Amino acid sequence: MRMSRFFLPILKETPKEAEIVSHRLMLRAGMIRQQAAGSYSFLPLGKRVLDKVCAIIREEQNRAGANEILMPTIQSADLWRESGRYDDYGKEMLRIEDRHGRDMLFGPTNEEMVTDIFRSSVRSYKDLPLNLYHIQWKFRDEVRPRFGVLRSREFLMKDAYSFDIDYESSKTAYDRMFVAYLRTFQRLGVKAIPMRADTGPIGGELSHEFLILASTGESGVFLHRDYLEMETPGEGVDFNDAAGLAKVVETWTTPYAATEDMHEAGTFDALPEADRIAARGIEVGHIFHFGTKYSEPMNAVVTGPDGKDTPVFMGSYGIGPSRLVAAIIEASHDEAGIIWPKSVAPFDVGLINMKPGDADCDAACEAIYAGLTAAGQDVLYDDEDTRAGAKFATMDLIGLPMQVIVGPRGAKSGEAELKNRATGERTAVPLAEIVGRLSA
Repeated sequence: MRMSRFFLPILKETPKEAEIVSHRLMLRAGMIRQQAAGSYSFLPLGKRVLDKVCAIIREEQNRAGANEILMPTIQSADLWRESGRYDDYGKEMLRIEDRHGRDMLFGPTNEEMVTDIFRSSVRSYKDLPLNLYHIQWKFRDEVRPRFGVLRSREFLMKDAYSFDIDYESSKTAYDRMFVAYLRTFQRLGVKAIPMRADTGPIGGELSHEFLILASTGESGVFLHRDYLEMETPGEGVDFNDAAGLAKVVETWTTPYAATEDMHEAGTFDALPEADRIAARGIEVGHIFHFGTKYSEPMNAVVTGPDGKDTPVFMGSYGIGPSRLVAAIIEASHDEAGIIWPKSVAPFDVGLINMKPGDADCDAACEAIYAGLTAAGQDVLYDDEDTRAGAKFATMDLIGLPMQVIVGPRGAKSGEAELKNRATGERTAVPLAEIVGRLSA
């Protein structure tokens, strides 16, 4: 993509309303634009990151055996009355009425709707286990939306829902999603720590939050230092191996880890001082096992092996892609701007033409742009006639992993400069080797 054709509304000044780093940088880098309190449009740069985050989430959900569907944003209040949550959920639920006077709501979550889908189609235990997920916009009427997309009212959510015949198999479904989450966050370039959590309005008796350590995090967290060195299961993990999955979950839940709400000071203080970490964290995922909480009141039953009808055991599993974009920035930035992990960067390479109109610069940049594109690299080519300082500042602000800097002197002598955004390291490289270096 040529910068001259790309919609990138960079802000020179930091907006006054932006309190934290990710909000400031997303606004300054032209990733988002606020439409109302807690409501944002994702502009081209932000949408590219959001799409890459969703693609990784989708790949890992599919790998774990989940089936993608897409449910509506607007739900019938009758389903929520069946489960008993309509009156209990509180003011965060945006309640509305259609032209016929029917009570509706803008979905804050989808347990009721997916249970209705399940009960209308599945009759036998032979159709289990089943996991259905979607990636859809949600709305929760936060009393004080703040921090940009980190705590907005409208947000993108991946929510999955598992259905099983009994507790044992539903616990395996929970473990399967637990492991899929470990892999997802690792692929997104962040270290997410699973911590035992309160089940809140979702309900149930088993729940874990996944939190990224960041100084601007909303929650105080307390954990054992071992978590910083633990290895995530590889691509070959067997999601059909119940014992293997349970072992991974045991490994990742044995060391101490808790948010402020679940913290046990005595247990934490008993750890060796060198192993204790007290920090701040940002929640990026939350999983719940709630058994028959929804299936019993909504009559979601299957015929078991004994011929009797039994309510299915369920769990739900959420990741907020829009929230994750901000969380990644909180965990990976410097004074100049964002530092994207390669897996979610909006472009792989930023190509800077220091002097558009110079024959050597133009020829070198066009050759590099064509070569990298043919090699499958996603390139943002700064072909605009602006000051050198502005070019460098923009590329550092938007945080692309690698920069290729082509100036008239270097182009004439057959060289360009490679800059690693994360380390700041610059290397002079022959023009003929640029594509090979960045495509390896």
